[in-house]
Amino acid sequence: MNSEVDDAVASAKADLIALSHSIHAEPELAFAEFRSAAKTAELLSQYGFEVETAVADLPTAFSATYGSGDLAIGICAEYDALPEIGHACGHNIIAAAAVGAGLALAPLADRLGITVRVLGTPAEESGGGKVLMLERGAFDGLGAALMVHPGPEDIAGATSLAMADLAVTFSGREAHASAAPQFGRNAADAATVAQVGLGLLRQHLSAGQQMHGIVSDGGIAPNIVPARTEMLYYLRAQTSESLADLTERALACFEAGALAAGCTHEIRTVSPNYTELRPDPWLVRAYRELIEKSGRRPLAPEREGSRPLGSTDMGNVTHVLPGIHPVIGIESAGAVTHQPEFAAACVTASADRAVLDGARALAGTAIAAATDRGQRERLLSGAQRRREERARGVAGS
Repeated sequence: MNSEVDDAVASAKADLIALSHSIHAEPELAFAEFRSAAKTAELLSQYGFEVETAVADLPTAFSATYGSGDLAIGICAEYDALPEIGHACGHNIIAAAAVGAGLALAPLADRLGITVRVLGTPAEESGGGKVLMLERGAFDGLGAALMVHPGPEDIAGATSLAMADLAVTFSGREAHASAAPQFGRNAADAATVAQVGLGLLRQHLSAGQQMHGIVSDGGIAPNIVPARTEMLYYLRAQTSESLADLTERALACFEAGALAAGCTHEIRTVSPNYTELRPDPWLVRAYRELIEKSGRRPLAPEREGSRPLGSTDMGNVTHVLPGIHPVIGIESAGAVTHQPEFAAACVTASADRAVLDGARALAGTAIAAATDRGQRERLLSGAQRRREERARGVAGS
């Protein structure tokens, strides 16, 4: 069957690369990926997939299905970009590789006894599209969920950090900064004090904890005491439990800034919390074997845990059902994700190869799971258990 996968991917090569380049050329931000979602869904429809749009009440999410086997395999396609620097995380490659895997599996669906479901998952960079889709049932019935993400090197068992995405608004009072500063309450000072507190906190962080952010609104003019400032902050940690501890300590710094400057403050959650990525060991081993056969040399397993990939909402998925989120390497001349140079690398010959290699490896991983009796039973029983748990939850509500 893997030779048939190779033939199917080769046959669709032009369409897959065209999709990758087209998404890259028109970058769209979280929950506004209308063109990208439409392009991705349309290509699947052309190859015979039944496409449902606006799933989970998200206008740019979709579900494309082929086959009717009892084991449903999900393949996640991301396509959102970053502000100003576009596809510097290579989501155009993710979408095209996911479509390629789906197209390769479709002709085999009846023989494998599987249902192939390609899920268009918006807003990974900010917004947590997969978290919302998970909560609203879009992943129901899946035995496993697979995807592949580009990076500077190959990592089969990639991991990531848990993350909280916060917006902190400080509110004070305007006044003339020269003639009557005593009447003002400086919201920018509140942000400064908070950042000093966060900076001092860094020396006491636990291993794996991180904090980084920006001041997105610092006032309107030098001669007006700022009455409003806003900070956008990411907090990260190796586990959700460690993230909860970090969040409690960071919130105290925000509160201290407001108190010191005589301001009030409000904290808003921008995205649902992302949990740490827990790749399924069996699926990782299957993917590793396949990607090595394509000539790639992924990072050794004992080194994978030392290279967390930031954070991803795919982590939430892997806490509910078996899944993988490997990294597939592209040549980027030393550039890393979220740099403009990496965005440029995502439409090169190396990036195009990653689309095809990723599609073949994801499809091969699905075949391996579907044809291994023990793994097939594991995935089927897990899906059934989750269906029963959701049914009980709905009935209880």
